Amino acid sequence: MNLRSYVSGAVLGAVMSATGAFHGAVAADDTIKVGVLHSLSGTMAISETTLKDAMLMLIDEQNKKGGLLGKKLEAVVVDPASDWPLFAEKARELIEKDKVAAVFGCWTSSSRKSVLPVFEELNSILFYPVQYEGEESSRNIFYTGAAPNQQAIPAVDYLMEKEGVKRFVLEGTDYVYPRTTNKILEAYLISKGIPKEDIIVNYTPFGFSDWQTEVSKIKEFGGAGKKTAVVSTINGDANVPFYKELGNQGVKATDIPVVAFSVGEEELAGLDTKPLVGHLAAWNYFESVESPANKKFIKEWHAYTKNDKRVTNDPMEAAYIGFNAWVKAVQAAGTTDTDKVLDTIIGTTVPNLSGGYATVMPNHHITKPVLIGEIQANGQFEIVQQTPAVVGDEWSDFLPDSKDLISDWRKPMNCGNFNVATGKCGGKGS
Repeated sequence: MNLRSYVSGAVLGAVMSATGAFHGAVAADDTIKVGVLHSLSGTMAISETTLKDAMLMLIDEQNKKGGLLGKKLEAVVVDPASDWPLFAEKARELIEKDKVAAVFGCWTSSSRKSVLPVFEELNSILFYPVQYEGEESSRNIFYTGAAPNQQAIPAVDYLMEKEGVKRFVLEGTDYVYPRTTNKILEAYLISKGIPKEDIIVNYTPFGFSDWQTEVSKIKEFGGAGKKTAVVSTINGDANVPFYKELGNQGVKATDIPVVAFSVGEEELAGLDTKPLVGHLAAWNYFESVESPANKKFIKEWHAYTKNDKRVTNDPMEAAYIGFNAWVKAVQAAGTTDTDKVLDTIIGTTVPNLSGGYATVMPNHHITKPVLIGEIQANGQFEIVQQTPAVVGDEWSDFLPDSKDLISDWRKPMNCGNFNVATGKCGGKGS
């Protein structure tokens, strides 16, 4: 058994300490402050506002259970306004001024990259609830969204195996997550025998709205006689005109299916979904999941928002898992002290909303099933494939610079980018 396999198969319950130079803030008096760092304005508000509401609901419910360590939780909400440098400023304010015990927030990888050095410098904890590109591991961040092997790679496998796709358009917003994810996907597709000339990659800015030319190019590329699909890493409100233009130009799922990684129930809520029926999304949760836990969560969400039409989505489940794991770890540690919570949380297992469980792994990722869903006329997804729980792989096996790297934040390794070929830690890992 090689070292990568050994670490991946490590006993989940083995919790060993990770040391740091600073101690995280411990809330005083009768409250424990919790930071909520999501864009409530700008291009990402379409996605992030719901996560702010979900966090307020989770905090409210925990308070109804008696709070945490005998204290009430107090949400401190800030709006970084879809401005990546502002995320770092707001994160520092939450930690230094507001003395929050942990922060739940960010959506884009650009925002996460912006705040990462702040959390490491001030030794605080961020729970990041959205799928991301991997190629990072920080002692101070928990990645509760999907890594590429928990979303992107299973999605293209589905397209090749179930849809017979031979040509791929990798269409993304121009920032870190799409570029790195598509780099991984291109290498993976080539390893599976897809010729490089049958893969095109295109990027557009945040908030892009003039999709007529781009969709025309997709149709032209798909007219070469080979089954073609679009793999979409388009993020934020640019999805609305993109899907509208697909409908305008009659791009049907039977001809050129689109599988999206950043489009869920919330994004579809503002669209006429009838022309989009049959297009796909890959997530780890859909509102349409049949389970008692999901029914209960949806009922609580509707009651909290006082709106039966408010939908749930995958990042909400990731926030739910991350929050509950943090609560359980704090209870086990008997404190919100960062170092002690980091010691305790690895191996923590909490319910997901699909009827299973999520475990916090030594690489600060969680176990997740992979779901492929087809868009329905009512804006929901019919689940067409679901895998067993998959362990998130922080370093891609398909990129030469990372294929030999692993992350394990327990002692004695305590390293985010340990090279199994050289037997050395390359540094922090981020």
